[in-house]
Amino acid sequence: MVRTNRSTVGGFFLAGRSMVWWPIGASLFASNIGSGHFVGIAGTAAATGIAIGGFEWNALIVVVILGWLFVPIYIKAGVVTMPEYLKKRFGGQRIRIYLSVLSLFLYVFTKISADMFSGAIFINQALGLNIYLAVIILLLITALYTVTGGLAAVIYTDTLQTIIMVVGSFILMGFAFNEVGGYESFQQKYMEAIPSMTDNISANCYEPRADSFHIFRDAITGDLPWPGLVFGLTIQATWYWCTDQVIVQRCLSAKNLSHVKAGCILCGYLKLLPMFLMVFPGMISRILYADTVACVEPAECEKLCGTSVGCTNVAYPKLVVELMPDGLRGLMLSVMLASLMSSLTSIFNSASTLFTMDIYTKIRRSATEKELMIAGRVFILGLIGVSIAWIPVVQSAQSGQLFDYIQSITSYLTPPIAAVFMLAIFCKRVNETGAFWGLMIGLGIGLSRMIAEFAYGTGSCVQPSDCPTIICGVHYLYFSIILFVVSCIIILGVSLMTKPIADKHLYRLCWSLRKSTEERVDLEQDDWVDNEDSDSMSLDGNQHTYKHEEEPGFFKKAMMCFCGLEQKKGPQLSAEEKEELQKKLTDTTEVPLWRNIVNANALILLCVCVFCHGFFA
Repeated sequence: MVRTNRSTVGGFFLAGRSMVWWPIGASLFASNIGSGHFVGIAGTAAATGIAIGGFEWNALIVVVILGWLFVPIYIKAGVVTMPEYLKKRFGGQRIRIYLSVLSLFLYVFTKISADMFSGAIFINQALGLNIYLAVIILLLITALYTVTGGLAAVIYTDTLQTIIMVVGSFILMGFAFNEVGGYESFQQKYMEAIPSMTDNISANCYEPRADSFHIFRDAITGDLPWPGLVFGLTIQATWYWCTDQVIVQRCLSAKNLSHVKAGCILCGYLKLLPMFLMVFPGMISRILYADTVACVEPAECEKLCGTSVGCTNVAYPKLVVELMPDGLRGLMLSVMLASLMSSLTSIFNSASTLFTMDIYTKIRRSATEKELMIAGRVFILGLIGVSIAWIPVVQSAQSGQLFDYIQSITSYLTPPIAAVFMLAIFCKRVNETGAFWGLMIGLGIGLSRMIAEFAYGTGSCVQPSDCPTIICGVHYLYFSIILFVVSCIIILGVSLMTKPIADKHLYRLCWSLRKSTEERVDLEQDDWVDNEDSDSMSLDGNQHTYKHEEEPGFFKKAMMCFCGLEQKKGPQLSAEEKEELQKKLTDTTEVPLWRNIVNANALILLCVCVFCHGFFA
């Protein structure tokens, strides 16, 4: 923490652009895998078999798209955040504010409430506490556990956690396979894992699916149809891996582009593991504890795990608590809670930043710094309140399968964003009006499906939902494809009917102009500045980044205050030094040898991906 320079924006948020490939790859993996994954993936696997592993393997293709297509553009553009990229690319405020508000909604509906719920399930299984009491304890601990050393410290702790997570879950997998007597016996026993209390419930509600050991399932009758898994999922994954602040920020902290690509490849190989570390153990948990994990009788489930739609979510925690020897059990629980807290603190931090910088400053343009600090704090409290209130919905949605719930919400809200980013980068004709209307109409369509689904309830096999087929009958992965295509058509249609953006505003912001060396004229000046340093703001947009290094802006001071760090001023830079630094920050050149090595590795990774899909298809 002490070694990295925290007194500059580049040092604090991008770890001084000094990271090498292995911490980046490990941190990408750790940021992606939270306790929600352990609980959600293992739970869905216990209920339906290995297809859910396809969600993880899909990332093998998308991380290559991230490292080879998206990150070079972000580096060339010289941006730190994703809304900042859209602001440079399109100008105007509407898209940036919309993206900030939608990110906050997604944080509450998918990340915060699902993470709290999964952490609470672990505590509930280990200590027998009530789920809500467990949530409150978790929040108190997380509130004490604050963010200190900026991105570098976060990346190194992520790396350590990745090692512990992988080692711990490997040991658990060993115990689990040992318990069921190897892979062959596991396949046979899983198909016979049926709960003893079935009353007069129809057999297809509690018998394992006939296609449990296939990743690709029937396009119409499958619970995860293969076209949805191949195309629908790739759209969501593109949003998550290529345009989400948390992921991209780690890539932008790399020394150079070869390190970014190597980090993406390492993350890809790590993403092969969840099938073996979470999916198979989840299914083994069903074999060993069929009465609990596979329970179908609503009253019985209510008694066992507090929710009537099924108890598959307890599959992984139950395995940890029952199978692991004493010391290792404690280690696994601490890994789960550490992964939960690290993701919660970073989410709270980004959420309050988004709110104060992108939303509150628009409502109160003359707000003082102190007022913004208070607003950010109060907002976090509100966010926590809403997230706790949302937990019962999480508990019962998608037949109690947490991972399906997270993916379905993502399918309803994110395809328009993926469409905007993809077209922004690869089609320079797209303009602000097109992007805005594409986002708005896409949001309307997505929300209508989401609200209808929650109003009717997603139901379970025993008590199906009475939501009309025309609304809820389309699988969420198919819905994602439809929404993406509709958004693309609207964005392109409206853009072609309105005025294009001149090339001078787009140099190095989209793929066709990425190698241009001419000076770019920014469409937008920066809007909100702390009143005290308004005189230093006559800088043009390109130099804006360095304004912070001379006089820490509100955001920097807020972080310093929040982290209890002393105020260190960055060195004053001359105009030539600034230009030199800007060049270094936006440089995407690679040493030919390393470029060839990472390219070859990317091809190997894609071949491994095709083989794995083919083997389990």
